[in-house]
Amino acid sequence: MKKLSFLFLLALIISCQSEPQTEVEKWEEQAARVEIIRDDFGVPHIYGKTDADAVFGMLYAQCEDDFPRVERNYYWAIGRLAEVEGEQALYSDLRARLYMTIDEAKAHYEKAPDWLKELCQAYADGINYYLHTHPEVQPKVLTKFEPWFPMFFFEGSIGGDIESVSTRGISSFYGPNGQVALSDLVEEQDLFEEPRGSNGFAIAGEHTASGNAMLLINPHTSFYFRGESQVVSEEGLNAYGATTWGQFFIYQGFNEKNGWMHTSTRVDFKDDFLETVEERDGKLQYKYGEEWRDVWTSQVTLKYKDGEEMKERTFPMYRTHHGPITGKSGDQWIATALNWEPVDALIQSFTRTKTNNHDEFWEMMRIRRNSSNNTVYADADGTIAYYHGDFIPKRDPQFDYSRPVDGSNPLTDWQGMHSLEDIITIVNPENGWIQNCNSTPFTAAAEFSPKQEDYPFYMAPDEENFRGVHAVRVLSEANDLTLDGLIDLAYDPYIPAFERTIPGLISALDKNPAKKRQLKEAYDILKAWDFATGKESIAMTIAQFYGNAYYRSGQMPRQGNGMERFEYLGNGLADTKKIEILETALKNIEDDFGTWKLPWGEYNRFQRLSGDIDLKYDDDQPSIAVGMASGRWGALASFGANTHDTKKIYGSSGNSFIAVVEFGDKVKAKSMLAGGQSNDPNSPHFDDQAQRYADVQFKDVAYYKEDVVARAKETYNPGSRK
Repeated sequence: MKKLSFLFLLALIISCQSEPQTEVEKWEEQAARVEIIRDDFGVPHIYGKTDADAVFGMLYAQCEDDFPRVERNYYWAIGRLAEVEGEQALYSDLRARLYMTIDEAKAHYEKAPDWLKELCQAYADGINYYLHTHPEVQPKVLTKFEPWFPMFFFEGSIGGDIESVSTRGISSFYGPNGQVALSDLVEEQDLFEEPRGSNGFAIAGEHTASGNAMLLINPHTSFYFRGESQVVSEEGLNAYGATTWGQFFIYQGFNEKNGWMHTSTRVDFKDDFLETVEERDGKLQYKYGEEWRDVWTSQVTLKYKDGEEMKERTFPMYRTHHGPITGKSGDQWIATALNWEPVDALIQSFTRTKTNNHDEFWEMMRIRRNSSNNTVYADADGTIAYYHGDFIPKRDPQFDYSRPVDGSNPLTDWQGMHSLEDIITIVNPENGWIQNCNSTPFTAAAEFSPKQEDYPFYMAPDEENFRGVHAVRVLSEANDLTLDGLIDLAYDPYIPAFERTIPGLISALDKNPAKKRQLKEAYDILKAWDFATGKESIAMTIAQFYGNAYYRSGQMPRQGNGMERFEYLGNGLADTKKIEILETALKNIEDDFGTWKLPWGEYNRFQRLSGDIDLKYDDDQPSIAVGMASGRWGALASFGANTHDTKKIYGSSGNSFIAVVEFGDKVKAKSMLAGGQSNDPNSPHFDDQAQRYADVQFKDVAYYKEDVVARAKETYNPGSRK
């Protein structure tokens, strides 16, 4: 009897031990291996045993700071935006599914290497555990996150490659509106919108006080698009910087040995192919050389919000070997090819954060799936480098790929990718610095820049811009830089666009004594201006209104790039027209503010009233004076501000996360995050950096554990925060 009791007890123990671990138990076990330390600015420093543990904690902390943006980035990426924003978003959702169906995303995940699958699972588990421990949070769409979601959102740049594909073309083909002209598929530039892009500087030790290399990380995005964090594991991960909400890698940042800054590239990384399509023997086929191939055909049902109801619409989907069908020109269909290898792109994005020197960084870049970015690099060995793009298809130079090419001609097919050795790179130029401000690479290192004639046009269609001109000017004079000196350089107040235009206006007034007398006060202010922006500058306010009035005047030439059109205002436009535009500008200021003598900071403001993704602004609510100006005028420290049913202008894009980094025996850095780390108005970190942002008072980065602990305000495991 005792033997039977013992055997029964043993069987019961074995049975209990063999019961599968529940999902919640698994999350709790992983959470116990993660420590989150919040410093005095709320920046989360996440420590895990493994990389997967660190990713789990990273996503948990991201959700604490801004779950709405984490969720939105994914319901946009996987094609469920219309479930929140309604019918008008259906073609954004269709675009996502044209490039990858849900089944294809799952298949990509399944074929990923085991270590990457672990990270993707940890990403999903970290978010799901946050939702489990915060039942009061009500997701708009995604109640459970899946490990295959990152297959849809794998690079980190704002919008990424897929947003370069026009939803207007997709709606014209798959919707009820019929085809549109090819020219209509190019998104019209809003001249008053802040240019999307970024600044990256790498500076060799010969120009620094310490003899160590330095890096400026200065993305220009919509405010609050990325958070700041550090992720550390016992498997060699220790990266600090900006992370796009919902992604599990530091996108722009540094580790102890090197740092990387991405700027938006103009490299031609996508092409449109005109397909000749016919119904043959009951099947849709497209011509390719002497043969006819089957068009890949499927369908997708998408949901969309209509008032309080959720409705559905089913669309066909078509692809050729070039890519999905995204529009139509005459009788021909348009297929658009771009980079879509999510597994390799994720491998590259995460591997980047664990490189230790330029040789390792170069090998990571060989993956060549970082398609929408340029990369500026610096490291502790003193190396500085620049990569203009990464993913660049090989093309037959006899064809003009700036326009749709004949997809039936096999010679127009991409011939693989250019090797890393083929693309435009700069390593340790003799001038000792590199800059990219979304400008041409042929001025990136002054006279030691690559030569345009050595590369096919599609590798660098980028034009010079005023920020690039500004960067070359300040870097050419830089020496004995400290971190504070690099901040001063990055915030240099010079506005090059107006140095090209205001002298022409002064000359026009000098030739017209009557107008000069009439406008004497404004004339005197502008003539004395040193073309520097600042909170107290009345000249900056006049110049802003002058530039905007020019845009609206109808006097701007249709041809030419942004710099050329603005040069025309200074040197090509008739003097009478310049004076008319000035008079319009002064009247516009006076109409809104009662006087045209308006200091820039009274007009140019920072305001954060709520944690909403789509912010509202109010002249009657508190706001902060800002001395920065728009990047379209060449301001390095970009502050993209517009009216929002207001008279004053409020910043919504430009300098967002900014960092300066010095590499040596130990890494040192300072950083700034627009507003603050949290999107919760009740958090002390919602706007604790707002005044510092306006005053350019950077915070010291706590990178080493002893420094993090010294500044710790909260220490907890995911799920145990009080």
